[in-house]
Amino acid sequence: MSPLQVPTDVPTPHRLRWAMIALVFLATVINYLDRQALSVVAPQLRDEFRMTNTEYGAVIFAFMLAYTIMNGVSGLLIDRLGTKLGYAVCILWWSVATLLHAFASGAWSLGVFRFLLGMGEAGNWPAGVKVVAEWFPERERALASGLFNAGSSIGAILAPPLIVWILLRHGWQASFVAVGVSGLLWLVLWWSVYRTPPAAPGAAAPRAVRHGFLKLLRTPFVRWFTIAKIFLDPAWYFYIFWFPEYLRRARGFDFAEIGAYAWIPFAVAGVGNLLGGWVSARLLRMGWRLAVARNTAVLIFALLMTAAFPAVLAGDARWAIVLVSVAMMGYTGCCANLLAMPADVAPSSSTASIFGIASMGSGFGGMVFSLLTGWVIDHASYVPVFAGFAAMPLICAVILWTLAGERARSRTALQLRGGLE
Repeated sequence: MSPLQVPTDVPTPHRLRWAMIALVFLATVINYLDRQALSVVAPQLRDEFRMTNTEYGAVIFAFMLAYTIMNGVSGLLIDRLGTKLGYAVCILWWSVATLLHAFASGAWSLGVFRFLLGMGEAGNWPAGVKVVAEWFPERERALASGLFNAGSSIGAILAPPLIVWILLRHGWQASFVAVGVSGLLWLVLWWSVYRTPPAAPGAAAPRAVRHGFLKLLRTPFVRWFTIAKIFLDPAWYFYIFWFPEYLRRARGFDFAEIGAYAWIPFAVAGVGNLLGGWVSARLLRMGWRLAVARNTAVLIFALLMTAAFPAVLAGDARWAIVLVSVAMMGYTGCCANLLAMPADVAPSSSTASIFGIASMGSGFGGMVFSLLTGWVIDHASYVPVFAGFAAMPLICAVILWTLAGERARSRTALQLRGGLE
């Protein structure tokens, strides 16, 4: 049978698997509280530090630069240290980096602290992908990935009202302190609870097959999967870093209105995480081949992301929020399936490394487009920015259907499972 249909290390479902993914979900919520704190307080910081759109784009670039570099490093690190220790190191680093934001005094220091934050936060998704590969069989992986990735939506939902509430009562510095401490509290819970899943009775322990960065990147699926993410993830970065700014500068919202409405697209995006996992799981139950089911789900949700273009043209801010919500749901539906793909083609001992490498592609795209976004807004408007982020996900879908399609996945599965050098 195809290596995409019968992986050699599919885990036996264990009753604790949902508790373990709940821990990753909670970490992802905290990750996005840390990340979103800046975008919510950005209007005040930009006024206080007198930052232009281009300078704010450069601060985001600093985060994305570190995030890009460390995605490749963190995946390899987590595969070698193991899930428990590797994840703990990442969240300890990013929680301390968040606390340091309270000491920012200008664009340069803010950029340095964002760089440190990006270094730590890069480990969250490679670690989550590894937890999914260790605990879940393939039919549940997209759903489990969607569940933990829904933490990004919940964190982004909580961030506007929570951060605005803290900011208005205690100042912007207290916002960073509060979310930094939450990560340290999670770390205590993680270290107390997480363990490696037990093997089924009588089953041999899966062989730990680890591959280096270059060998993984030489495989056809990993190479094109990385390139595909360049055209998908920057759209999400735009929404999380720029949407409150867009509401303030282009739609005239004040802080109270940002706190009241900026969470809505992220709430809708949370539905996309679950819906994306459900769609591919449904197609698999109908007998669709694994790669075709995943790719079809990605294409459906990439089409939803085109709603971003009419959003920027809408005369009524309420319609703009509705259409941005649809686009963001499209992204999370895509992401639920992309998060499951490394485990479809590789042993669990290499999944964090693969997703880390692929996320370097998304980080590279995020760096380039964060700088370009600020420049375009300063010199033109938000219209070409929204148009670009509406079209780019379709390029990702085309790459997954063609260059990273079934043939590339089958060959990569053979190479990484020891059947082909």
